[in-house]
Amino acid sequence: MKQQWQALRAHQSEVGTKSIAGLLENPARAAEFSARHGDMLFDFSKTTLDAKALSHLLDLAKQADVEARREAMFSGAKINETEGRAVLHTALRNLNAAVKVDGEAVMPPVRATYARMAEFAHDLRRGKICGQGGAYTDVVNIGIGGSDLGPAMAYLALAPYADGPRCHFVSNVDGAHIHDTLRGLNPETTLVIIASKTFTTIETMTNAETARAWMAKKVANPAAQFAAVSTAADKTAAFGIDAARVFGFDDWVGGRYSVWGPIGLSLMLAIGPAGFDDFLAGGADMDAHFRHALPSQNLPILLALVGIWHNQICGYTTRAVLPYEQRLTRLPAYLQQLEMESNGKRVSMDGADLVEHSGPVVWGEPGTNGQHAFYQLIHQGTRVVPCEFIVTRQGHEPELAHQHLLLVANCLAQSEALMRGRTLAQATEIMAKKGLTGAELDRQARHRVFPGNRPSTTLAIPRLTPFALGQIIALYEHRVFVEGVILGLNSFDQWGVELGKELAVALQPILERRASADDKDASTRMLVEYLTAAPNA
Repeated sequence: MKQQWQALRAHQSEVGTKSIAGLLENPARAAEFSARHGDMLFDFSKTTLDAKALSHLLDLAKQADVEARREAMFSGAKINETEGRAVLHTALRNLNAAVKVDGEAVMPPVRATYARMAEFAHDLRRGKICGQGGAYTDVVNIGIGGSDLGPAMAYLALAPYADGPRCHFVSNVDGAHIHDTLRGLNPETTLVIIASKTFTTIETMTNAETARAWMAKKVANPAAQFAAVSTAADKTAAFGIDAARVFGFDDWVGGRYSVWGPIGLSLMLAIGPAGFDDFLAGGADMDAHFRHALPSQNLPILLALVGIWHNQICGYTTRAVLPYEQRLTRLPAYLQQLEMESNGKRVSMDGADLVEHSGPVVWGEPGTNGQHAFYQLIHQGTRVVPCEFIVTRQGHEPELAHQHLLLVANCLAQSEALMRGRTLAQATEIMAKKGLTGAELDRQARHRVFPGNRPSTTLAIPRLTPFALGQIIALYEHRVFVEGVILGLNSFDQWGVELGKELAVALQPILERRASADDKDASTRMLVEYLTAAPNA
């Protein structure tokens, strides 16, 4: 693959100063540098990619054996090599699949668990399963990382379809989070879901104990109003949770890929099993596209190749995800974990140092809010930030269609402005019309110059439905997978989160003054002393 990387860098040095606006003077470019799947349109024509660069990138994917690696994942091979696990979150959204791991069919228990989830959701939503005070009005999901970000993001995204109990999400061990979430809820009509595969995650279990104590103040048997998403049946039983309300999943489902299964229980309770089925169908639809579409028309592969071009070849170290859809407000945070935990690595599969940089910093905020916050830096800052716009053709509020039109106009205007920019001559002309002359004219004009030629992509969909959300999440999952394969790393482990956890466990008794801080560094000792000092000391 070294030759492909070299060819890409050589070509980028030739085209790096090309004008995106100039490239788009070719009337065929928009069609040639875009791809469709069903009603979904991915436009990457507002980048410096040309036919030769795209050809080199497709060769890079071929040399990395993306297609073979993809089939290995779908077939149940243990591609998570550092943990010796298969990677089968895709199976959760295709319940008719026939998949074996170590020769054993894995789908029968998946289907059985899903059936129990659906029955539980049906019974709770129609009031057959109740709390001490009657039908459940609220659900509190306690988890962290993938056990929180996925369902929290999806619940907000699918608010128009939420006709079940209100859902709330607690993740931070900071007591303020659970305190503010529980405040105003009725313990007698609240169900608490503890989402922790091992039932030992310290943040989750600390919050779970707090929730149980809150519940116990008004509920005679608080454990009866808990459910769990966990494989630790002994621990959930010790907590007092009825086994019928415990939903487990296998270790071939990674946390940040788990919203499709039992971790999505809160979402199923909110939108109903039928709506959840549509969500799964959208993910399965993108899986089929990823497996069967030609690489040159394959949305996950193309999205990944654009990312490789911007990060590893052009040297742009961040990417901004900018959904022009308020209900996708948590999507950038969700993708932060998905991309940065998956591809934020420093060694390849064989343990050798990576030759290329790993994944970029991913961040973002919904438009139009971001326009009044950080777009200044994107437009006029000294570093280039590739932008990934997401926009819907239609909103869910027909009576406010004029506002959705304004939203879409802003989205298209931002990508055009990033591409086009404003020259000094144009800025000078604008300021001259305001009556400025001489040195002041030049000074003021320079403040109004936009460099332009800043790349962006746009993902457009008809409407944000459960099916469309499933497509979007699966699209980005597969994008991360393709980038990881090309970089030669394992996208499915996360050893980088372990060290901090271990040190936190060791620091807790020190902060409680039950252990000495003598073996800590001077900075940590000083901070411990400050943070454990008596109030007003």
